[in-house]
Order: sequence, then C-alpha cells, then structure tokens
Amino acid sequence: MNDAPPYRDAGGSILQVRAEGRPEPALDDAERPQPPSRRLGWAVCGLGHFAQNYAIPAICRANEARLAGLISGNPVKAKGVAAAWGVPDRSVYDYSMCGLADDDTVDIVYVITPNAIHEQNVVAALEAGKHVLCEKPFAHDAASARRMMDAARAAGRKVMIAYRAHFEPNNLALRAMVRSGDLGEVWYATSDHHRPIDPEAERDQWRMKRALSGGGSMMDIGIYALNGLIWLLDEVPRTLVATTFSPETADGRFDEVEAIAQVQLVFPSGRRASISSGYVASKKRIDLWGSRPVAVLDPATAYRGNRLVLTTQDGDQFPASAPSEQQFVGQVDHFSRAVRDGIDILTPAEMGLRDMNLLEAIYASASRGEWVALNEDGSLR
Repeated sequence: MNDAPPYRDAGGSILQVRAEGRPEPALDDAERPQPPSRRLGWAVCGLGHFAQNYAIPAICRANEARLAGLISGNPVKAKGVAAAWGVPDRSVYDYSMCGLADDDTVDIVYVITPNAIHEQNVVAALEAGKHVLCEKPFAHDAASARRMMDAARAAGRKVMIAYRAHFEPNNLALRAMVRSGDLGEVWYATSDHHRPIDPEAERDQWRMKRALSGGGSMMDIGIYALNGLIWLLDEVPRTLVATTFSPETADGRFDEVEAIAQVQLVFPSGRRASISSGYVASKKRIDLWGSRPVAVLDPATAYRGNRLVLTTQDGDQFPASAPSEQQFVGQVDHFSRAVRDGIDILTPAEMGLRDMNLLEAIYASASRGEWVALNEDGSLR
C-alpha cells in the first residue's frame, strides 16, 4: 500500500504514476502548421543559389505551404533537385510551363530568375492560372512591371513581390517603434547596401549585363535601401538627386553597370535621407536618427544575424528579437494566406512598380546630373 500524498500539477489535477493522456501543451511557435490539405502548393521557378539554399528550404519549413513543383531550363539540375526534395517528375517543368495549367497540386509559382526574364516567367505562370511571388526587383524596367500587372488582372490572379525584410523580426520591431513614437522625431535617415560582385560566380554573371539586370548595384542591392526607408518612414520621396560611379577594372565587370550609386531623398514631411549601393564592399545597414534613440539595423537585410541597436546618451540597448531566418518562412506563409484566405498582400505588385519608377528616376537624375521631382507613384513628374 502506498500512503504517499498524490502529486498534483499546476492546475490541481492529480498526476498518476502511470501513462495517461495529458492536456494540450503550450506551443513555442506562434501557430501550428496547417494540415496538408490546407497548405498551398508552391513551384519554384529558377533553381540557382538562392532558390536551393533559401527559397526551397523555407517553403518546406512553412506552416501554410508545401513544395509541389519545380521549373527550370536545365532538366538535369531539375531532376536532381526534384529527387532531393521529393518532387514527382510529373511536376517538373521547363520555362514554357507547358502542362502547368493542368497541375492542380501547384497554386503558387515563386519566380527567382534574372530581372529581365521575370516578365516571361510571371506571365507564363499567370496564364497557367497560378498566383506569383516574384523576386525583387519586380522587373528590369517599369514598363515590364506594368505588363505583368496587366496580365495578373486579366488572369484574376495575385502577384506579390519578395521583399523579405518586411517579414524580418528586427525590421518589424523598428517599424513598430517608428509608429509608436519611441524614436521621437526622425528627420534624417541613412541606408547603405553594398556587396562585392564576383565575375567568377554564375549567380553574379548576369548582374553585369544591363540587358538582363536593368542596372547595377542600385537595381540589385540598393533597392533594399530604397524600399526599406520608404517602408520604415511610411513616405514616398518627392524629389531626389543621384550620382553613379564605375571604376575601370581589368575584367570589365563594370563596363555596363554602375559599381557605386549615391542618392539624396527629400520626403513630403521634410525628412531627408541618404542611400548608397555598391558592388565593391560589404555592408547592409540602416540608421534612423531619432530625437530619442538613434536606431541602427546592422546588418539590416542579411539572410541571417540581423541586429537592432538603440543608442542613447546612456548607452546602447539591444531589443530582443526572433531569428532573422523567419523572414523567408514569413513571406511564404503570408502569401499563402493571401491566396487562400483573401487577406491583403503586404508587398503587392503596386509596391514593386512604385520602386521600379523610383529606380528609373534615380538613373535619370544620375544621367542628367540634377534634382528630379516625383509623382506619388514614384515616377518622374
């Protein structure tokens, strides 16, 4: 006979000395994954470095999505990727996407190809009846972006731009601070996004060709600086002035595209901002110069390890944040919900077109060597 008093849990229930069913535990994650029947099927178009290292793993980790298809111009590579991730051969397509319209397992196509090829891929996916997540920048020029938006309206399908930083925990924390007034008045901001370009790397070779990229460092990585400040400050600039520079190199990497770009922005509120981009050094940083703390994201838009620091006269503060890698899953889950449940898209095609307009204005200013005025949609006035 056991005379020991019964063990009880926090709720007062007796803990039996035997296997038994226990109540539902609290989950560390914000939400439980959807059942397989409610997850949307994603096909990845373009199987390069970013797709295989970040996009595909994110889809497979997502709560709302499942990897259902692959699209590539290289059948050997596609077959190997399909085998690694369990995609059936019948759901592997070439860039014509012939047969995709009949594949009910695929709901969304994630386009990750060179900028000038986005239109071909996006329109083909839309005409197959699929929704599209398109990598940034939306296109190589604004006219192409508008044609893709027309195709989406004709198909009755949604298009979202893959601005992953909008789902990155440190960036989200800073945006909330701006809106709550925690930074005080923010009249000046800077954003500098640079990364070395490597002519030997296959993923960089198309970036050196203007016909494929549409521009150089500003088009490729400077768009994070431009889009990030507009999103954080919740304003579109009304005037800007830009300069670009390309040093001579023996390998000709900057013969067609700029290495360095600098832009001064003036917003309707009177705020000023300075952004820069480059293909020589390595830096991804955003500074908001608040009257209370100065907020610094450094790095701001890296794939991992982003950090927010608040600097005051009393020293530095490091707000707690979730891992940066959540940005990849975050945008996949968000677009899945937008397609399935009809919620508003946070980074819609209209944002992508606005940024294309602004990029064209930046290059026009650099070419003219003068300030330019802008319309509300970012286009030249």
